[in-house]
Amino acid sequence: MADLDLTQTHTGLTDTYAARRYFAKFDAISNHLVRVAAEMENERSLSKLDVKILREYLAAIGNTFSALANKYMMTGRDTGTFFGSLTIDRVESGFPTYQEILTMANDAQQSTTHLRNMPSSDEIKDDMVRTIVGDLAIPTRLQFALSQRLYYEALLEQDMFWAQNDPVAIWQKSTDDRKSYVISWAVYDSQSNLPVIYLMDVEDTGKTALPKDSRRWPEVQRHLMAQSVGGLKVLTIAKGFDQDFDDLHPKRLRRFHIGPMYSSAFTEQAGPIRDVLAAAQSREGEDWALAWTVETLVSERIEMEKTGWFSKAERQIFKIDPFAVVADQGATSIERALILPERPYQALDELAPAGFSNIRKFVVGQGGRVLSYR
Repeated sequence: MADLDLTQTHTGLTDTYAARRYFAKFDAISNHLVRVAAEMENERSLSKLDVKILREYLAAIGNTFSALANKYMMTGRDTGTFFGSLTIDRVESGFPTYQEILTMANDAQQSTTHLRNMPSSDEIKDDMVRTIVGDLAIPTRLQFALSQRLYYEALLEQDMFWAQNDPVAIWQKSTDDRKSYVISWAVYDSQSNLPVIYLMDVEDTGKTALPKDSRRWPEVQRHLMAQSVGGLKVLTIAKGFDQDFDDLHPKRLRRFHIGPMYSSAFTEQAGPIRDVLAAAQSREGEDWALAWTVETLVSERIEMEKTGWFSKAERQIFKIDPFAVVADQGATSIERALILPERPYQALDELAPAGFSNIRKFVVGQGGRVLSYR
């Protein structure tokens, strides 16, 4: 198979106002995602802890977009220096490319040095006032300097969604012979250019509490990050974990795909979603739809497997949906949802394209109110 020509799928937002509209759209979407998670908690498809964990990752995604908005605030303006534009995946995801997230991580490592060599925000603002009042000029280059300072400050002070977000274990409960945890981690997938969040319910029969185990916990973290590849099925990930750790038992694994984002203004979607967005004729800022997909794998029962001359270990037998729409999907269930404003939802309802009837719809109304439709 020929390599994918990224020049055909990735594009830079070189216009100032287009870049600002893009970031304003994602700022609103980030807030809607939190409300969608809360709605799923209300209907008990997510637990209170699930929502707490997801909110932290969703907030980090929002912080990432806010930081990038500062970095590229002066896109298309004469800043006195060569400065590129935000590169987005306009075909597959609608999100910034993986390379943008890697570059941001590199910038974060050097943020302290950059800030040390920059004037303070107050000094830059004072210079801007003098330029406007004294020189009667637009302080474009000073605006650029301020935007870069705000960018580096955000990287230093806020939690960001990095290319790899290492596993965190939250204790749930303990019995005489085992402890229960929820392990969460996340990646910015390099193939799909999308944030992907993992939640795994694990029972621990080891002697030392997992997060305090200096041997097992680093191994668990390395293992999970190495397996966090979008092309791997959740069944493959869970079975590999089950085989590699005899005293850790994965009871449930969920993978949340945040996106793609579809918008007539920024992406080149194909098929029914293109017709829906075209028919909606939405106002600026409401011309979008965001996919939200959850893959769930659940342990159905256990079997004992001999691991040595005198030892045995639990092995999970995972439940796979025999009636899955996609053959060999490697999950107990896959739930797909679409988050969209009212006008695109109305267009979707009127056009009723094939394949959308079984997709959950979260409709964003006035004041950010979220309504759920099946």
